Amino acid sequence: MARQPSPPRTQPSTQLTTDDGAPVLVRRSARRRRTVAAFWEDGTAVVAIPAHFSKAQESEWVGRMLEKLRMQGAKRSRGASRRPATDAALALHATELSAGYFGGRAVPTSVRWVSNQNSRWGSATPSDGTIRLSDKLRPMPQWVIDYVLLHELAHLLVAGHNAAFWQLLEAYPETVRAKAFLEGVSFASSRGLAAAAGCP
Repeated sequence: MARQPSPPRTQPSTQLTTDDGAPVLVRRSARRRRTVAAFWEDGTAVVAIPAHFSKAQESEWVGRMLEKLRMQGAKRSRGASRRPATDAALALHATELSAGYFGGRAVPTSVRWVSNQNSRWGSATPSDGTIRLSDKLRPMPQWVIDYVLLHELAHLLVAGHNAAFWQLLEAYPETVRAKAFLEGVSFASSRGLAAAAGCP
C-alpha cells in the first residue's frame, strides 16, 4: 500500500498578521490530537494545531490564540517590573502562569523560595502539590524564573520529562531560550566562573 503523504507541518498565512503587523504561521502537527498552542518564534506568531483540524476549526482557533498572545503580551508589559519577591507573591504569580499557559489546570498547594537546593533550579512534588524554587534564581531575568516556575507547574500535570510534558511547555515562547540560559549558567558554575545551582 502506498504511504499517504503526511500533512504539511507549517502553513504560512499570507493574509493574516497580528494587531501590530507581525506575520502569523499556522503549524499543523499529526502528533497533536486536541491541544492548541500559540507562541512567538523569531518575530512570528506561531499557532500550533492538530493536523486533522478543518479550515473552519483552524480559523476559529487562530483567532482565539492570537487574542491570547495579545493578552499575554499586555500582561507582561504591565507586570514587567513586578518581580515575585515573597512566597505569597510567587504563589500568586504561579497561579497567573497556570491560568495563562495551562488553562488553570496546574494548581499548586504552595510555592516558595528555598535556599537548600544546590543541584536543581526548582522541584515539585505532584503528590502534595508543592513547588520550591531555588533562591539562586532571584537575580535572573523574569522570563527565566517564569520558565522554571512553568516547568514545575507542568510536573503537577505530568510527572516525568516525556513528550506530553514538553508539549505543555511549547506554549511558553521563552522555553528554548530559558533552557539555553540556564545551561550556560550551569556550565559557568561547574568551572568556577559563577555560583549557581544545577539545571532542573
